[in-house]
Amino acid sequence: MAALTPFCQGASIYLREVREEDITDDYYNWLNDPQIKRNLETRYAPQSKSQIREFITSKQGEPFFAICCTHTHKHIGNIKLNVLNVIHRRADISLLIGDKSYWGKGVATEAISLVTDFAFSQLNLNKIQAGAYHTNIGSIKAFEKCGYEQEGYLKEFTVCNNKPLHLVYLGLTRTQYYAEK
Repeated sequence: MAALTPFCQGASIYLREVREEDITDDYYNWLNDPQIKRNLETRYAPQSKSQIREFITSKQGEPFFAICCTHTHKHIGNIKLNVLNVIHRRADISLLIGDKSYWGKGVATEAISLVTDFAFSQLNLNKIQAGAYHTNIGSIKAFEKCGYEQEGYLKEFTVCNNKPLHLVYLGLTRTQYYAEK
């Protein structure tokens, strides 16, 4: 598939809009793979292609991006920015690296960095926050590499497989972001 102009360009990845043609067997398999979905709220129920399509349609016009490999143009995951409060200029980031062959290669860190820059420089946000289960060490480290700090720890935030999971709450303010640049 030919690449269109990327929305945000990094060294090894770029971000673009999520498209209907992204709803492939790969995408479907990501959202139904127990190892991949263990940190997603969608882990509680199987996901169909029609549910994926509905979700993508519901996010049109929002900062919801496909993460693509610069060299192959392969769609390998998604990242989205949920603006939680327009008045206080606060948003939440969530991401999924669905293609396991890209795990541990800095893709999440690069995607977080690109979206963070977009959020502060283009959307004029004041604060970005993220949450990760305490067992999701890779995600926590990716956010920390981008300057996010742990701001809270919510004990037994959820239960998965009859085991409590704690939520690590991370955040980055506009002031912190520009002080580090």
